[in-house]
Amino acid sequence: MSARAGHKYIFVVGGVMSGVGKGIATASIGKILAARGLSVNLMKIDPYLNVDAGTMNPTEHGEVFVLDSGLETDQDMGNYERFLGRDLGPEDYMTSGMVYRSVIERERNLGYEGKFVEAIPHVRDEIITRIKRAADIGDTQVTVVEIGGTIGDFQNALFIEAARVIKMKNPADVLFVMVSYLPVPGTIGEMKTRPTQHAIRELNSYGVQADIIVARSTHPLDQKRKEKLAIWCNVESDHIVSAPDVDSIYDVPLNFERDKLSETILRALHLEVPGESDFGEWKDFAKKMHGGAREVKIGIVGKYFDTGDFVLSDAYLSVIEAIKFSAAHLGAKAKIDWLNAKHYQQDPEKVKELGDYDGVLVPGGFGETGIEGKILAIQFARENKIPYFGLCYGMQLMTVEYARNVVGLKDANTTEINENTPHPIIAILPEQIEKLKNKNYGGSMRLGAYPCLLTDGTIARDAYGEVEVSERHRHRYEVNPDYIAQLEGAGLVFSGKSPDGHLMEIAELPRSVHPFMLGTQAHPELKARPLTPHPLFTAFIKAAMEK
Repeated sequence: MSARAGHKYIFVVGGVMSGVGKGIATASIGKILAARGLSVNLMKIDPYLNVDAGTMNPTEHGEVFVLDSGLETDQDMGNYERFLGRDLGPEDYMTSGMVYRSVIERERNLGYEGKFVEAIPHVRDEIITRIKRAADIGDTQVTVVEIGGTIGDFQNALFIEAARVIKMKNPADVLFVMVSYLPVPGTIGEMKTRPTQHAIRELNSYGVQADIIVARSTHPLDQKRKEKLAIWCNVESDHIVSAPDVDSIYDVPLNFERDKLSETILRALHLEVPGESDFGEWKDFAKKMHGGAREVKIGIVGKYFDTGDFVLSDAYLSVIEAIKFSAAHLGAKAKIDWLNAKHYQQDPEKVKELGDYDGVLVPGGFGETGIEGKILAIQFARENKIPYFGLCYGMQLMTVEYARNVVGLKDANTTEINENTPHPIIAILPEQIEKLKNKNYGGSMRLGAYPCLLTDGTIARDAYGEVEVSERHRHRYEVNPDYIAQLEGAGLVFSGKSPDGHLMEIAELPRSVHPFMLGTQAHPELKARPLTPHPLFTAFIKAAMEK
């Protein structure tokens, strides 16, 4: 176990119910501390036994956020990067599966010298080691750790125990923040504090006392309830922060600062920093997120829609935020509609509704569900000159559509959908064949950041303003090199390629043919940030506004 003496830790835990915004609270705490000039790393702990997030269904867990390193993580890591405005490393993410796998591998290698291996101390100490290693690698002053789940969950108890031990050994360097929900029952019309009181007592049963309470609710917290929470939860009233629902999550750090949360944290951790918070750029951005001079209407044609609207913002979270950032940067407000590709497949006439949109986007995905509906949407956007942006699968299907309807290769397809297609326009990467044969699915795709060389005079090159760029990937299939000459001969431009020229990373149509028809094998949405929108998204939204 390492980490410099005096390094500060803030552990964020949840009370009452899940889904109340622990991740946004954690990201916002990191943001307000960074705005005071402190170096901060944010860390997410997921209690599930999956080794990573890569094999989980996005309709149940939300999107998989891929780091530069290739680690597949929880969507909260995306919020962390967006709020901090910088990349995070694999050490900033931890699951129970990672921890148990490390302990078991060490035991099998006699790393414990034949000792009885138990949850305490061995699993707990592995957690502590990982938390401290993240601080060392990040070389930061403060580590903010979100512990997933809710107080009382069996799954996260060991993580809270690890945090308790760190606090016990360094009481002046550790804070516990509880993000808890205060309901306002409609039949009563009064904000109730009792569920939070019970959550605090549950946390006390772990040997932990909350230092700060972030009070989430539909309404602002009034002084009377602050005082009530202070009495019954043994927390100072000025350590209770009101966190009402907001129109934009990017307002949350500003709301925290209105309650002087950074000052409270600095005081509690005995930290001294010169000057006030530097929030100028962020305030300007947050203001733009509330609406621009005009509206740009974007249709996302996807398939993760069957479990209700509440899942959508999670399944395509980074895509949505990237669209919003670029629209705000251009002085517009994005109006995003969710268009189910399966509906177009069932009734092709419905695809004509895309004519009402300024731009159409097909995001990443896997499997055959809704694929023919997506191809219909791509064809309509191409033929009607509606700006189109394809991400990963959206680029692959754009290439398939072009092969079918322009090149004339009937029944062209991706081998992911039809292994026996006469024209395998999209085929599996050679190194993936053996992995799939052995059912080696976890963490085995082409993952993480890869370089890409851009061709002069293309939309992609003009958008980036650079010859070489780096983007994050998550896929097993690529454009089949056997068909590249045929596709290029018919007018499709591969404007981005891997440095060795073997992999087609970006495909587009010339501006003389279409105002914006571009697909990328990468996931550029993962690199979009509030203050630095992604250039490809910005070029897409600009074309949509010009339509």
